[in-house]
Amino acid sequence: MDEGGSRIRRRVSLPKRKRPSLGCIFVVPTAAELERGDEKKEEEMVAENRRRKTAGVIPVEHNDSEEDMFGDYDSFTENSFIAAAEDLEQKYMQLPELRKHATDFATENVCSESIKNKLSVTPIGNFTELQTDKHTENQSGYEDVTVEPGADLLYDVPSSQAMYFENLQNSSNDLGDQFMKERAWKSSSHNTVNEELPHNYIEQPQQNDESSSKVRTSSDMNRRTSIKDHLKSAMTGNAKAQTPVFSRSKQLKETLLSEEINVAKKTIESSSNDLGPFYSLPSKVRDLYVQLKGIEKLYEWQHTCLTLKSVQERKNLIYSLPTSGGKTLVAEILMLQELLCSRKDVLMILPYVAIVQEKISGLSSFGIELGFFVEEYAGSKGRFPPTKRREKKSLYIATIEKGHSLVNSLIETGRIDSLGLVVVDELHMIGEGSRGAILEMTLAKILYTSKTTQIIGMSATLNNVEDLQKFLQAEYYTSQFRPVELKEYLKINDTIYEIDSKAENGMTFSRFLNYKYSDTLKKMDPDHLVALVTEVIPNYSCLVFCPSKKNCENVAEMICKFLSKEYLKHKEKEKCEVINNLKNIGNGNLCPVLKRTIPFGVAYHHSGLTSDERKLLEEAYSTGVLCLFTCTSTLAAGVNLPARRVILRAPYVAMEFLKRNQYKQMIGRAGRAGIDTIGESILILQEKDKQQVLELITRPLENCYSRLVQEFTKGIQTLFLSLIGLKIATNLDDIYCFMNGTFFGVQQKILLKEKSLWEITVESLRYLTEKGLLQKDTICKSEEEVQHNFHITQLGRASFKGTIDLAYCDILYRDLKKGLEGLVLESLLHLTYLTTPYDLVSQCNPDWMIYFRQFSQLSPAEQNVAAILGVSESFIGKKASGQAIRKKVDKDVVNRLYLSFVLYSLLKETNIWTVSEKFNMPRGYVQNLLTGAASFSSCVLHFCEELEEFWVYRALLVELTKKLTYCVKAELIPLMEVTGVLEGRAKQLYSAGYKSLMHLANANPEVLIRTIDHLSRRQAKQIVSSAKMLLHEKAEALQEEVEELLRLPSDFPGVVASSTDKA
Repeated sequence: MDEGGSRIRRRVSLPKRKRPSLGCIFVVPTAAELERGDEKKEEEMVAENRRRKTAGVIPVEHNDSEEDMFGDYDSFTENSFIAAAEDLEQKYMQLPELRKHATDFATENVCSESIKNKLSVTPIGNFTELQTDKHTENQSGYEDVTVEPGADLLYDVPSSQAMYFENLQNSSNDLGDQFMKERAWKSSSHNTVNEELPHNYIEQPQQNDESSSKVRTSSDMNRRTSIKDHLKSAMTGNAKAQTPVFSRSKQLKETLLSEEINVAKKTIESSSNDLGPFYSLPSKVRDLYVQLKGIEKLYEWQHTCLTLKSVQERKNLIYSLPTSGGKTLVAEILMLQELLCSRKDVLMILPYVAIVQEKISGLSSFGIELGFFVEEYAGSKGRFPPTKRREKKSLYIATIEKGHSLVNSLIETGRIDSLGLVVVDELHMIGEGSRGAILEMTLAKILYTSKTTQIIGMSATLNNVEDLQKFLQAEYYTSQFRPVELKEYLKINDTIYEIDSKAENGMTFSRFLNYKYSDTLKKMDPDHLVALVTEVIPNYSCLVFCPSKKNCENVAEMICKFLSKEYLKHKEKEKCEVINNLKNIGNGNLCPVLKRTIPFGVAYHHSGLTSDERKLLEEAYSTGVLCLFTCTSTLAAGVNLPARRVILRAPYVAMEFLKRNQYKQMIGRAGRAGIDTIGESILILQEKDKQQVLELITRPLENCYSRLVQEFTKGIQTLFLSLIGLKIATNLDDIYCFMNGTFFGVQQKILLKEKSLWEITVESLRYLTEKGLLQKDTICKSEEEVQHNFHITQLGRASFKGTIDLAYCDILYRDLKKGLEGLVLESLLHLTYLTTPYDLVSQCNPDWMIYFRQFSQLSPAEQNVAAILGVSESFIGKKASGQAIRKKVDKDVVNRLYLSFVLYSLLKETNIWTVSEKFNMPRGYVQNLLTGAASFSSCVLHFCEELEEFWVYRALLVELTKKLTYCVKAELIPLMEVTGVLEGRAKQLYSAGYKSLMHLANANPEVLIRTIDHLSRRQAKQIVSSAKMLLHEKAEALQEEVEELLRLPSDFPGVVASSTDKA
């Protein structure tokens, strides 16, 4: 109702298809209404009839025009229903003044009742929740709809229906008392529980009206007979009609339903987004956190952050807390608010593929329960542009690179405003290499193109926050909260010192190590690692960070040599299961180091492991089967694996001295919330490093600086190419203006010493033009003013669409062009060569004997590929035998072909262990090569889609990308599409009879636990939830495709013209 009551609406109840029970459909008069005086009975009788028809008197039968509205009546006799209906109609037509009075009276009642009730209508996905102060819910399954007072409902509703409603009302007297009790009970329960109803349901207060006596007058027989004949004739005609008959009542129902939806939409837009008691979210969200994650209460800082004024006003926000402080939960709640309350899509950017998959597994259950999609954008996965959903919203979880491509596609299709929120985890990575430059480009584009998209950034290691605040136009929140107290120690020789900022030299004596060392042990373990780890394992967990991968393996073996045999008995059965599962995923192969260390509960963790091995070991560590990891620094920034004690083997990462940021991330793993009461970190150092370490523990965190210009081809040039390709900025002035709004623009005074930002902008555009990626157009605005506009070439568009490093785009084009001259399709070797990543070639050092052996085993067709590329067997033979070579051969082509041999062997054998041994490469390196090739193959596919001359590659690369992504037998691919299901798990599931996505989506987690070895309840639930989510996504995409095919095209001839004429 509009303010001031200027517009008066009536409510009409429209019947649903489902028949309600009699016990909940009648309206009983209130006591106040029964006490009215007799002198108004005649007037109120008609008014009451009107109100009953418009305020919720509900028929048992359906009254669509296609159905028999007369129920079981099969004759038209003297006392028939039709006769009574005709009498009522005649009486009513004779009382125009009474009807007018009744209308005014009913309208006034409705108006006054509406004013008394304050309705709060708010959206939640496809649901609408409505709260009332004192009225009951509409339990009957009918809709209350508002109509304008100008429409006279009594003329629109046939008199037969009106009489039918009245008969039902009168028959309700016997059930009145019972219904009043039920309604009182429901009303009281409604005050305590917020009900959620489907979107097309809106709770309205039901009105209690007076009951009236039946209106009956007699009529003459001839007239009734004529009515009977007329009705029989009409009904017979309708039944024989070939086309459906649309009644006025049905048209009225559709009109009213349409108006109701419009009113609801306006109410939603004007009201707050408060859907419930849990930070504007329904209590169901809180229940899910308890059920799925065991989180019953938020920390105080989380509550403070979520209730910040800046957050309520949807301002951009940066927040920083120590590792393990619970940052992610705040981000998740904000994302759910956006998805459910604001009804917009959300993008979450995470640094690594493993973390993306972990997050998808964790949030798929929320998506299933709350009605939104969770989509993976990592590696070769992700759809560009993303599927435009009909109703449900999407949560995109992406790596930095895929997040950038996603934002580009949304800008290009004009859908960037559909992105309501962008969350960036590990925001400090904006200052790290080419990935930092890509992250900066992504955020700068969002800031420039969408004024409605909110950006939330979080990190544990931020220092120069002011620069980031200025760049993101964001508020800042920080806290030093940690759920578990962390104590930091230094160990020099056999003495342990506690770090104390108040002490003179930054540390105070704590204790001596009490561990009896034999002479042999002192030589093998000079750093007393065995003494430090045995203080906590096996009952508590421990992480030992080592400088290098080889050191991780050596330390793990050394510790196990000196552990007592008692450690073998701890969870012995479970450790045997881990070893068996490692053998299964390695097709019978098992790393000899792990074979010796796992029985003691110890394992190493670094990039040399395959994804399957890493996942299995992490699961075993999380469940307490393994109690000690020796690991590299990458674990600190990867998946969440906390420990009671964290030991830093040395203050070095490889050969470089430890940075403050790295140190904070490593020690942040100490202390497991809900398990430990305290966390400890011990940094082992030598006397020579003491001074540097004391500086390390006292100095502030390192500043992060823009990498946009330092990463030339992956940074500023790629940015300019995409700005022009997406038409964000197409002339020099606009591009320069955009650059001033970047993180680099904020820091230009610090970063630029020799050249100005304008000079760098001009130079970069000149370089892109010379390389054939841009074309410059000069427009003379006046005699003095000249404007330089740029547009992208076909090669430029292909490069930015494929996200190809501009250092390699011309080489890629040349290789693909040359490939067309003699593309060998008898095997996959030629295509595999074309999709081998260029950036891995420089790191490759071929084993020439292995190279020669593999070369000599090639088929004639495969040798033809090598000949086309200019690599001969004689050249490889001479390199293998150490002979001098006079003929000049491109080293990059030779190295790239060697890596292609590795990938080709993988595609044929699908066994990383076998290929690793064949080429004498670490299995982790082989898998990283495979992952990189799958991602690059996807990029080359997008590159070829933009160039008509490369049409032949499109279909070929779709299949090759899929093969490289999964690299397993074809029957396992459907299972591996599910997030978190890797090859080893897919084999287990397939053997157990789960052979398709549908099988997994309908699986019972409890049955899975019993069927699949070493599968926890949490993992089983995540697999089933992820499968359901993927199945729903595919079904939704197909439904959208069907609707698109059936939808009338917007450019259909006559559509625009007719709409113009109507206007």
